[in-house]
Amino acid sequence: MPKKDTNILVIRLSAMGDVAMAIPVLRALLNQHPEFKITVLSKEFFKPFFRDLKNVSFVAAQVKDEHKGVLGLYKLANQLNKENKFFAVADLHHVLRSQILKKFLKYKHFASIDKGRSIKDALISGVIFEPLKTTHQRYAEVFEKLGFPINLSNPKFPEKAILSKKLEGIIGNGNRKVVGIAPFAAYESKMYPLDLMKQVIGTLEKEYSILLFGGGSKEISILNDFESAFNHVKNLAGKLSLDEELDIISNLDVMLSMDSGNAHIAAMLGVKVVTIWGVTHPYAGFAPFNQPSDYALLSNREKFYKIPTSVYGNKYPEDYKEASRSISPETVIQKIKAII
Repeated sequence: MPKKDTNILVIRLSAMGDVAMAIPVLRALLNQHPEFKITVLSKEFFKPFFRDLKNVSFVAAQVKDEHKGVLGLYKLANQLNKENKFFAVADLHHVLRSQILKKFLKYKHFASIDKGRSIKDALISGVIFEPLKTTHQRYAEVFEKLGFPINLSNPKFPEKAILSKKLEGIIGNGNRKVVGIAPFAAYESKMYPLDLMKQVIGTLEKEYSILLFGGGSKEISILNDFESAFNHVKNLAGKLSLDEELDIISNLDVMLSMDSGNAHIAAMLGVKVVTIWGVTHPYAGFAPFNQPSDYALLSNREKFYKIPTSVYGNKYPEDYKEASRSISPETVIQKIKAII
């Protein structure tokens, strides 16, 4: 069995939502096994995600330059071996890169995630339609394989961040509840139609302060248009560091997100999250952590019976592209008001 201060290497390089989903699992692991230390290997950009976790050190994988290819991974492994003595390696990614890295690392025990590809294929093809294991459960199983069971049923979350004067100015004077809205996703098929989202924003901003999240020049332009159209809407995209965004998100009363990374970021901070689902479905295991099932607003599956058309939303019949239009703005508004 591991001794006090046992170090576990945890590998999860990308993507944003997948890294964010690991946070509640690692928090539970550390709370339930306080003798452990964790070394996280991920992309530098995601380092702020781990800021409230005790006994966690972070190593940045520069997979596009310094640690690119087999030789780069060999260099990375040498760095890790030199600086740490690992009792175990928990591979929460299980891709070719992490498998190659494994061959160069020194450790006593190793376990990797079972992504459940075959059962997910059965869900997508319509052979079954039932909730699968969540990604959080699959992460927890990796540590169980190593002999460290984790109970996710009674989660703990960090306190709301203390805001700087700059961020206090964004949140406002406290007379209004604050709703975050992240209207974008990797694929349009996962997004709520922007004309309907504008209706949602227009109604909510009469009662609440609305903060918009996104990234990239196209998204920023659209969010700027939303901001200029209303009195109580602020676009934060491209204006804050990730640390600052996390501070703001932790102070939200509710986050409205697509099936995307922002949902998982808010959930890892213990914020209430309403999600809108297009051609994907929570049954595939990617619902945000610790959220009631009725916080997920689903497209009309009687009309769009092939949902989920894919796990990630990248494959769908052309006439399914705006499946989420079947969710009325009134449904979204009423859900948010009911939660607040």
